[in-house]
Parts: sequence; C-alpha cells; structure tokens
Amino acid sequence: MLKKLIRGIFSIIGLIIGYFISEILLEIPQIASLNYISTTVARIIFVIIICFIFGLILYIISPTIYKNISNLIEYAEKNMQKMSIAEIIYGTVGAVIALILMTFIAKPISDMSNTIGPILLILLNIVAAIIGAEIMIKKKDDITALLVNIKKPAIKEKKAKDGVKEAVKGIPKILDTSVIIDGRIFDICETGFIEGPLVIPNFVLDELRHISDSSDSLKRNRGRRGLDILNRIQKELEIETQIVDDDFPKIAEVDAKLLKLAQKIDGKVITNDYNLNKVAEFQGVPVLNINELSNAIKPVVLPGEEMTIDIVKDGKESSQGVAYLEDGTMIVVEGGRKYIGQTTSVIVTSVLQTAAGRMIFAKPKDN
Repeated sequence: MLKKLIRGIFSIIGLIIGYFISEILLEIPQIASLNYISTTVARIIFVIIICFIFGLILYIISPTIYKNISNLIEYAEKNMQKMSIAEIIYGTVGAVIALILMTFIAKPISDMSNTIGPILLILLNIVAAIIGAEIMIKKKDDITALLVNIKKPAIKEKKAKDGVKEAVKGIPKILDTSVIIDGRIFDICETGFIEGPLVIPNFVLDELRHISDSSDSLKRNRGRRGLDILNRIQKELEIETQIVDDDFPKIAEVDAKLLKLAQKIDGKVITNDYNLNKVAEFQGVPVLNINELSNAIKPVVLPGEEMTIDIVKDGKESSQGVAYLEDGTMIVVEGGRKYIGQTTSVIVTSVLQTAAGRMIFAKPKDN
C-alpha cells in the first residue's frame, strides 16, 4: 500500500514538473513559432503530453527512488544507533552554528539572481552543517571540560576516588550458549583474568530462552541456569557487559552467527565447544576455550611419576581399570581391572592432552 502511495505521489510530482517545463519550453521563441502549436488547443495538448511524459518517467523510476531513500534512511538510523545522546546533541549544535555562520558568510552568493546562486548556497549549507557537526562531535570532551572548567584528568581522578566503575576498553569477548550454560565463565570473570567488554548477542539470548522453555526438563534446567549466570554477571561483577542486536538473517546456525559477529567487531569468542573451536581456527577467528584454560592450570604429570589412586571401574579393554583425579582427569590403568575398589600405586606411562581434555595412562607399580 505504501509503495503504491509513493508511486502516486511521484507521478503527481512528475506531472507538476512537466507542466513547469512545458511552460518554459513554450516561452522559447523557436518553439513558440512552430505552426503545429500555434493554436490554444495545440498548446494545451502540448502541455498535457509533456506532463504525461514526466509523470510516466517518475512513475517508472519511483521504485528505484523509494529504494534509495529507504537505504539512505536505514544507513542514517544505523549510524545514529552507534552514536551516544551526547554526540547527537553536540552534532546538532555544531550543525546549527555552522548554518548560522554560513548565513552571513554566503550572503553575496544568496544575492545572485541566477539559478546557480541558490543551488550553490544549498550545497554550501549542507557541507557546512556536516563539517560543523563533525568538529563538535570530535571535540565534545574538550568542549565539555571547557564549559565546566574541569580538566579531563581531574574528572578521571575523581571518578576513581568515588569508586565509579569505568568501562574497560579492550577486545570484545563474545559468549556462546555453551559457555554461558557451563557457568565457569562467572568464576573466571570474578578472578579478573578476563577483561571486558563481554558481548552477549541477542540470538544467543533467544537460544537460551528457547532452551529454558523446552519440554525436556534437563534442557529447561540448563537454559534457566544460563540465564541465571548472565544475571549474576551483570549484577555481581564489575566487568562491562553489552547486549548487541546484530543479526545475520541469511545464516541459520548460531555458531556461524557468532563467528560472523566476531569478524565484524574484531572480537574473540569464548566457548567450551570443541567443534566450534576447530571451525573458528579454520576461519581465523580468535577463540578463548575455557576447557583449554582448565587443562592449562592442572598439575603437570610426567611419564615415570608415581601416584596413588582409587580404581573405581573397568575400562574399555578387558584388563583396564579407570580412576579419576580430584579435577576430573581420567586415568586408564593397564592391568588395573583386578584392583577395582582398591587404593593402588601406579606409574604414569603417558599423557594424552587435547582441547577436549586430558587423559593419563598408567600401570600398577607392582608390575
């Protein structure tokens, strides 16, 4: 309906333009002297034809004009969303001041009687408004400090004394669904090893809400746990968090959207998903895998070391026994099946370390 209305408006504009152009053409002596438009009826027909031509032209090109205007509005909206309220206010003030100054500076141009003067004046006003807005936005901090007569370092020092939490400017860290549900990200942030801002995309929140509304009780509990973790991060920690609306409708998978967002904002993805880790490495997206962090801080175990363990169950092979360290690391003991339920001294034979975890192989000491 809107497109049809726009087409109608442009057609009317075309008819009006055609009327004025036909009047201008009829005032040209060479055209006015033509025999076939010498009568009043012929002149009216000529005007109607010119109006129809321009109305038809604007009717045909109106979809393209409408599309370009829509793209321009969308571009302006995106840029406005990136700007703070202070930047918008300063930009507006700068544009108004530039236009006022241009009124006095360009007065000789406005006095020109020909058509070039007004067109040139409009272009100069547009350029002046843009330049004025840019200058005010870039110098907003200096202008604010000048107005309140306080230097910026003094402001920062006062904020630090009052305990005001300032956003830490660093590489954005994008949280994926699995790492939020896992919950260890809260403890890691609490220790201060990760600096913000933490970025939570809206499509990750949508996935968490979908999981928390699942009919499966296990999935529902996992989703609710993830939402609780996010609330705790926002309320209990000083780290900066940002919820972004960026979405990629043409991409269906959440993991692919995460990688695309990381490339767009030059950020890093925090995850514990092994497969996402591998895909990110292939695409050149930096990843912080908390499983790798967990493995990195585990005590180092070398082949030949002796340890005392409780073998709790049998392994995949018929003679194997399995034990676990306090941090959850699995120990596979060759020939350990007969020691199930016992505390046994073993000697480490090898250690397998991957991004998915660590596994220790050992054999009983008495062998």
